[in-house]
Amino acid sequence: MTGEPAGTGLSRRSLLRSCAAGCAAAGLAAAAPAAALASGGGPGPGAGDPDGHGAVLVDLTRCIGCRSCENACRVRRGHEPLKPSRMGFQPGEGGLTFTGWTYVDTPRPETGPHAGRPVPIKRQCMHCVDPACVSACPAAALVKTERGSVVWKAENCIGCRYCMLACPFLVPRFEWKSGMTPRIAKCDFCDDRTAKGLPPACVASCPTGALRHGKRRLVVGEAHQRRQAHPERYRTLYGDKVVGGTSWIYLSDVPLTDLGLPEELPGKALPALTWQALAEVPIVILGVGMALSGVLWMRRKAEPHG
Repeated sequence: MTGEPAGTGLSRRSLLRSCAAGCAAAGLAAAAPAAALASGGGPGPGAGDPDGHGAVLVDLTRCIGCRSCENACRVRRGHEPLKPSRMGFQPGEGGLTFTGWTYVDTPRPETGPHAGRPVPIKRQCMHCVDPACVSACPAAALVKTERGSVVWKAENCIGCRYCMLACPFLVPRFEWKSGMTPRIAKCDFCDDRTAKGLPPACVASCPTGALRHGKRRLVVGEAHQRRQAHPERYRTLYGDKVVGGTSWIYLSDVPLTDLGLPEELPGKALPALTWQALAEVPIVILGVGMALSGVLWMRRKAEPHG
């Protein structure tokens, strides 16, 4: 009888059978991205005019780094408030986390009037006009509401984490301790509050007016008006056009290079590019898997058997 010597544990037949199973699995994984790519992209933004969606103007020249926005976000979601010793101008949590949906970063510019001093800047999900994370999700676990909020639907999530790969701002966080139950976390733009006509909790808590909520068309318009009226004060305007536009519009007297915001993102929305990239991921994984299986088979074939 032909075949591999006894004891190898892997025959040509079993190798081919494993490769066939891998092809089938990869084909299923690729089905969603390929279908969406053929139809011109993944799920689109929520209903309505994007310029009529909610947005926030962040005037960093008015931000004092008090972290009231962080605290309001925590309290609104039922977490313990920040300790009084942690309030005030000081570094925040240092990054977005599964439970920390916003934080106050404190980069230190290398040049200009703020050189060497910490400059507060609030960070959170940018709630893109045409979000790449929504487009990338094959299970509709991320959706854009009619108010412009990008929210996560736990009942639909399959744990693929495509949203984490697709987000140009590296926002979604995965709960690695949740075992077989996938959980993604990100700022939901206080969609429950805005549905009632209320501003996001962080905006309502700001004591200096650094955060202002309104319709995106009006927010972008006001940002441009402030910059035109005071060009010497506002050196940076960010969010009006990047990746097709976002719902958080930043004004600052600090150059963009010193704020830590992504500088090299395109002006076009990313969903079409997202699907093109993700459609190739299963094929790459399959190719690597088959190559490693082949190497393993050849090594075992070469091993002496006694």
